[in-house]
Order: sequence, then C-alpha cells, then structure tokens
Amino acid sequence: MITAAQCGSFQRRSLMNEEIELTILMPCLNEAATVGLCVEKAMAFLSRYAVAGEVLVVDNGSLDGSPELAIKKGARVVTAMERGYGAALQCGIEMANGQFIIMGDADDSYDFSALEGMLEKLRAGSDLVMGNRFQGGIATNAMPFLHRYVGNPVLSFIGRLFYRSAIGDFHCGIRGFRRDAIRKLRLQCNGMEFASEMVVKSALHRLRISEVPVRLYKDGRGRPPHLRTWRDGWRHLKFLLLHSPRWLFLLPGALLFFTGLAGMLTIGAHAWRLAGLGFDIHTLSYAGAAITLGVQMMLFAVLTRFVAAQRGWLPENIFTAWFARDFSLELGLIFASTIFLGGVAMSFYAFGCWAMDGFGELDPRSTMRLVIPSVTLLAVGGEMGLSAFVLEAIRQPDCRGSTK
Repeated sequence: MITAAQCGSFQRRSLMNEEIELTILMPCLNEAATVGLCVEKAMAFLSRYAVAGEVLVVDNGSLDGSPELAIKKGARVVTAMERGYGAALQCGIEMANGQFIIMGDADDSYDFSALEGMLEKLRAGSDLVMGNRFQGGIATNAMPFLHRYVGNPVLSFIGRLFYRSAIGDFHCGIRGFRRDAIRKLRLQCNGMEFASEMVVKSALHRLRISEVPVRLYKDGRGRPPHLRTWRDGWRHLKFLLLHSPRWLFLLPGALLFFTGLAGMLTIGAHAWRLAGLGFDIHTLSYAGAAITLGVQMMLFAVLTRFVAAQRGWLPENIFTAWFARDFSLELGLIFASTIFLGGVAMSFYAFGCWAMDGFGELDPRSTMRLVIPSVTLLAVGGEMGLSAFVLEAIRQPDCRGSTK
C-alpha cells in the first residue's frame, strides 16, 4: 500500500481550510496531448455544478511536460515514486483531500465534464460507483475488438460469478468511490490489475456498489496505450482466480472428488456397461486419481483461504474464525490416520486373498478392485496428514518482532 511519504509533489495547495467534497483524480504518464483538456473539463464540471472540489493529477514519471501542463490548467500535481497504474492511483487516493474521489484516465477517453450521475450516486450513499461502457456506449475505434467482445465480457462474467457482484463492466476506467471506504480495503496492486482489486475487495467486504452508464471515446493520445492485452489480461484473470479459492480449488476439487467416489462405489463391486461402453478396473484407477486430486484441491482451498484471511487480502469468515480457534494438528492427524489405516486394512485384506491363493497369479479384475481403493485411501490419508502439519505451521505466530 502506497503511503503519503512515497508521493512527491510538483505543486501543493493548502486545501485544508475548506471542505473538499470531491477530488477528480487522474493518473498520468506522458499525456501531454490530452491532460490539459481533461483538467479543463474537470474544472468546468466543478464550476458548473458548484462542487467544492479539486483536480488531482498523479504523475508517474512523465518526460513530455505533462505535469506542467496540468498545473497551468489549475490541477494539483503529485508524483508517484513507484511506477505502475495501481501505484499512481494509490498515491492519488492517499493524497486526495475530497470526501469522494472520481478517477479516470488522462487520455480524454472519458468526459470529465459529465460526472453528475456518478456524484449523485456517491451522495446517495454508494461506496463505489462503477461506470458501464456497454450501457453508455462505445465510440467507433474506442475499444479494440478483442477487448470489447472477448476480454472485458469474459473477465466481467468471471468477476460476477466468482464474487456475486452485479457489476456489468468490471474494468471500466472511470469510477467513483468514498475515499475512507476504499482506504480501509488496503489495496496493494501496483499494476493494471488494481482495477480488479478495487471491485473484488469492495464486493468481498460488502460495500455498497452501484453502476452508471458512461460513454467511452477514442483516446486522443496519438500513441500506443499503456495497456498490454495479453499481459494485463492475464494479470486480471490471475487476480480473480487467486482471490477466489472457492472457484479455483474448492468447487473443481469437490466435483472431482464426488465424481471419482461415485465411480469407485459403482465399479468397485463389479464391471458396468452403459450405452455400449464397458467400465471396469481401468476406469476404477481413474476414479482413484480423481478422488486423490480432488482431496488435494480441497486442501489447497483450505490452505489458501486461511492464509488469505491471516494476511488480510481476503476478509475473515465463519470458517477461518473456526479454523483459527479450534483446529489442531492432533485433530487433523486423527482424521488423516483413520483414512490411512483404512487403506492399510484393505491392503492387508488383499494380501490375505493373495496368500489364500498360494501367492500365485491373480486375476487383476478381481485383485485391483481391492488394490486401487486401498492405494487411494493411503494417498488421501497421507496427503491429509502432511497438510495438517502445513496448516499447523501456518498457524504459528509471527515472531519477527520479538526480542530475546
């Protein structure tokens, strides 16, 4: 998280003597062609609607005179020492004086003179107000085909599914928020995925989120955008996955486990034929693998969720509270040992069957119906026991600040 100490300043104005309602925030990196126009539009909006506000431009290492142009048009300019879209916005949020912040790119792709809908929603009590370009309209050539019809719709759908949010445009570049509410989220991402982090954490912490239509215009920068389609698209997707252990690990793992279990219970006694297909010990071995992998994925879900809550990048829930309070290594080992011993018992039974046959050749269609389930139980019990030790290690207190 960026602090005020990490933000420099081209220009500081004393604004503490007046009540600032709104900060219009613009990250800027070599936007000399458009930043002055964007500041003009923002200042015009504040004047036309008599809003007590400021225009804050966060420079992120411009070499084209952008900061000086913004100052001439009436903006306050600060510098983000660390490079990156998210780093610039974190710096701006830290340095803003307004109760509300509306952020947008300084490339003239959004109209800063038309912010009344967003401000109205903030005044009505929303913590986060997202723009929706698909409702407000997208000008010709304003958004690449791949972004418009694949990237944004797919990532927004994943965001809505994973985080139970109704937001239609997860990655809209213009949005407004209550400064204190967003600061409490302790946003960390320094890159383009900061846009996803803000929405995801707002949804996870049950902030009041609303949406307004906005129009996207073709930017006026005259150079390639800072956004990189594949690199930044992957970073957004990675963020969405890592912050949802339920969808990344738990649900796929549960599907694998119960599918494998159903297969093992069905084929364990005898072969089955369905729609002309035969299911026998070969299918049984795949069922055992599905059970083993499914259990491992569910254990990963537990580990990830607990670590996330412990480190603060996911909120606490009933499970993590119980886990921190009641889980013990001994409890985990008892459960794991029970499963493991079941595998040992089944292995001894298989060995006994072999002994009764004089340790001769065995029919694999019969023997493997004992061996595959026993190996599966041994593997599952072993991985659960080892995971119990990992979980216990994670639960140990942080001693880095202690003294001898």
